[in-house]
Amino acid sequence: MTVVSAQTVSAAPAAERPPTLWGLGPVQLHDHYWACRGIQVVRQGQRSNLVAGTELYMLTDAQTLVLFRTRSLIDVLSWLKPDVCIVRLSSDQERGYQESALTDEQGHFQRFQRSYGGSESHTGRVALTRSPRIAREWEKAPDANAAWRLLRKQIGRDRRETRQVAGRVYDQRFDPDLAGFVRDLMVFWPAPDATIARARRVGAGGWTDRDAHIGARCRLVGPVWIGAGRTVPDGTRIVGPAILWDDPSHRPPDTEIPWEEIEPTELARSSHPKQLSSLTRAVKRLFDIVFALLVLAITLPFYPLVMLGILLEDGRPVFFRHKRETIGGREFYCIKFRSMRKDADEIKKQILEKNQADGPQFFMENDPRLTRVGRILRKANIDELPQFINVLQGDMAVVGPRPSPRAENQFCPPWREARLSVRPGITGLWQVKRTRMFGRDFQEWIKYDIEYVENLSLWLDATIIIRTFFVLLRGVFRT
Repeated sequence: MTVVSAQTVSAAPAAERPPTLWGLGPVQLHDHYWACRGIQVVRQGQRSNLVAGTELYMLTDAQTLVLFRTRSLIDVLSWLKPDVCIVRLSSDQERGYQESALTDEQGHFQRFQRSYGGSESHTGRVALTRSPRIAREWEKAPDANAAWRLLRKQIGRDRRETRQVAGRVYDQRFDPDLAGFVRDLMVFWPAPDATIARARRVGAGGWTDRDAHIGARCRLVGPVWIGAGRTVPDGTRIVGPAILWDDPSHRPPDTEIPWEEIEPTELARSSHPKQLSSLTRAVKRLFDIVFALLVLAITLPFYPLVMLGILLEDGRPVFFRHKRETIGGREFYCIKFRSMRKDADEIKKQILEKNQADGPQFFMENDPRLTRVGRILRKANIDELPQFINVLQGDMAVVGPRPSPRAENQFCPPWREARLSVRPGITGLWQVKRTRMFGRDFQEWIKYDIEYVENLSLWLDATIIIRTFFVLLRGVFRT
């Protein structure tokens, strides 16, 4: 069996024209890769036919190629909906090498010389936008600096986001960068047939051109890409990452990106807050007011007893007021009956390591900060009753995400934007469905907040209120 290592096949063949793979040069491979993610690459100074159906346009300069994961950016683009998201890329990556043939004065071959570029930090930036207008303005700019100045001038700070992302940056003017880009692309792109019709899968880790000839007993280990016109003898084993470029004499014609055949990506499928009609919002608000007035009318006679219990055990204040965020990020004072000792903050510093919840919140089964009266109020959820005053003031709703302070909301920006698209609630999906499983509380909090926003309806509110009633009954019986 012949064993071929990656080092012997990954270097690009010397040719007047840039080497191709499946009829595509490195720059075209770059654009096909991003196309399969619903992103059209738009370069400054190069006119292109903007595809109306694309999900995003990537704005970059004429020389830069990039590879990075978009997962962390999808939430930003889905929830914050900026006009432009500027992506700053940084990585420490080794430059490749370049081989050149050395000859004597008569032009006779002497030896090969390999030049290494060394290791250096690559940085770069691109921008993502949904706007064809911004993409057209970008490609018309005379140079890259002018393009970025135009972008900052036209898009205000409130309509653009900037994110730092780990990724790879390559300069297509340098052959070692191009070779390194294609080598890295094999790792980033496990299924190139998404936009390249000529690519055919061979085994678990190989892709070959439809006009290549692969022996029956060949074995491709790891990512291996084989171009058109190539023949791999029977019994050969190729260890990737490895590339066999197209045979220049069998180079296929250029292929266009099949935009109309590309499946929607995660960005297109990502969730968005459900928008209620004006009538439904009015009905929900009217229900909140009526429900709050009814609950306050029924429970108000018990307030003096609760207040007396708090005063006798721990003195004033009777109410606890804490800043929370409501719809749009506006802060308000959330009102509750005080259930904790007045030195609760000092005690919390001493017991932080005993926190049984993940994420920003603090939870203990037997919290020493609770007073005796407060423990009873918590179990029966009586401490929450004054929040119906917040409902009447318009800061809260009967049903919605749990009201949280600004510091807690910063732990997950997309989650923050989702939950602050509606009023926080006295009860909600998290309160009636959480499991309190160790290490999952914060994940469930995010999950149920987003689930509520995505499925917002009056029927869902009614269902949560009914389930809350049974939760309260269980709490009363346990007390």
